[in-house]
Amino acid sequence: MISQIRRCAVSIPTNIAEGAARQSDKEIIQFLHISLGSLAELETLIIIVMELSLTECDATGIKEKIENIRKMIIGLIKHLKNK
Repeated sequence: MISQIRRCAVSIPTNIAEGAARQSDKEIIQFLHISLGSLAELETLIIIVMELSLTECDATGIKEKIENIRKMIIGLIKHLKNK
């Protein structure tokens, strides 16, 4: 479970970086959507861990960070689509 969480956490910024290196906004947006998928996967894994053992305090902080990252990625997608 921990290795999956690490993989998701690394996938989010690396997909954003890969998208940023692309030529078109359409390609960047595609990689941002992939990042959102990884973020959703991370959120699901955190929920599972919470059910199994994570303290409520730890889970709340992580869930808040996930929501903030989601908002930033969606905001960037909207900005790129409206260019």
